[in-house]
Amino acid sequence: MALLKRTLLPIALAVALVWAGSGPPASAAGRPSFLRDAEIENTIRTYAHPLFRAAGLDPSAVDIYIVNDKGLNAFVAGGQKLFINSGLLTQAADVGEVIGVIAHEAGHIAGGHLSRTHDALAKSSAQNIIAMVIGGAAALATGRGDVGAVVAAGAGQTGLRNFLAYSRTQEASADQAALRILDATGQSSRGLLNFMERMSGQELLSPKRQDPYLRTHPLTRDRIITLRNHVETSEHADSLPPAALQLMHDRVRAKLFAFLSLPRETFRRYPEDDASVAARYARAIAYYRRPDLAKALPLIDGLIAEDPDDPYFHELKGQMLFENARPREALVAYEAAARLLPQSPLILRDLGRVQLALEDPSLLEPAITNLRVALMREPESAFTWRQLAIAYGRNGQMAESYLALAEEALLLGRKGDALYHATRAEKDLVPGSPGWLKARDIQQASGRKQPGE
Repeated sequence: MALLKRTLLPIALAVALVWAGSGPPASAAGRPSFLRDAEIENTIRTYAHPLFRAAGLDPSAVDIYIVNDKGLNAFVAGGQKLFINSGLLTQAADVGEVIGVIAHEAGHIAGGHLSRTHDALAKSSAQNIIAMVIGGAAALATGRGDVGAVVAAGAGQTGLRNFLAYSRTQEASADQAALRILDATGQSSRGLLNFMERMSGQELLSPKRQDPYLRTHPLTRDRIITLRNHVETSEHADSLPPAALQLMHDRVRAKLFAFLSLPRETFRRYPEDDASVAARYARAIAYYRRPDLAKALPLIDGLIAEDPDDPYFHELKGQMLFENARPREALVAYEAAARLLPQSPLILRDLGRVQLALEDPSLLEPAITNLRVALMREPESAFTWRQLAIAYGRNGQMAESYLALAEEALLLGRKGDALYHATRAEKDLVPGSPGWLKARDIQQASGRKQPGE
């Protein structure tokens, strides 16, 4: 399974944590982190895109990031960047709550509430934003893109109020926008009301014990009354979210919980007598993380047998096998996942990585193709550029390999390395060709002035 948004420019250090053993994964020094997963990202987009369209926003222009933090929170910053804490996804049993919160955040974007201090973040990467918001050094993922690989991105909650605290007027405005958005999409606002009522129960707690949502989104009695009155009068008040969305959410909660908790905690929450898809999914992950493939594989194979067209089951099986030194079997699973979801950059990247790991010359060209397609979708992934450089190098395409290494170095902020590799690439590329022009662009971005400048 895969978790972390696209790879972006770092401020300081790069840390990737690979989960092993039975302990819970954690960010470096307990810092919040970004998570990547094809299924979870696509699920959130399924919730969000109708809401964005109803708010008059272009869904493709809104970037969504999952923050590895247990606190209940979601916020918008840096233009159209939506950040959702994993804690919101795992603690909200009702998908309507998550949808309601996203509608509220869409209201902030549509209402232009990102002005003043928020304008300072408009051109910042997600890592930079988290670093400024949380108050620490940002970091960049350089390895795996699944729940087991996280990006350290700052520590503490000290900067939240300074950067993200909306005024009460803005909060009320975003609430009104959310209600209009939910009505326009034929969805109930009851989930948003339930979420806000849950938050109101924390108002008497000390700030240290409050969820960050309450500190960044000031709550008032009038807001709760407005939401409650709307629920009582809206024709959509009792419109339950489609069953398919609730099932998707149940899977997201199970997946996140199983990857972010100790296996024994997963087995308590999803016991053996729970035969639901979400519970079996969670137990498969818990056994894999223990690691106990003898129990994990039959569970995931059973889910695949029931739904052979689900790409995420195949993806998880591929991850299980690859990380347990069974790359040939992992290849079959990743190929199935890519066949079912051919535009997923995360799945294509991991398929390319497995193809490279097999060291089979016949797989070099397919690996290059998969990695190039992945980069077309997410060109800011430094790790994918590194994999492509390896593939080109093994295939004897040294100029292309140097160029890919230059791309990786530039994304990681290593301008000296980027200049070195781009200069080597330029020497072997046809003058005026796209690759040659790209090499020159990287040289310029790395600080070298071209003749005539």
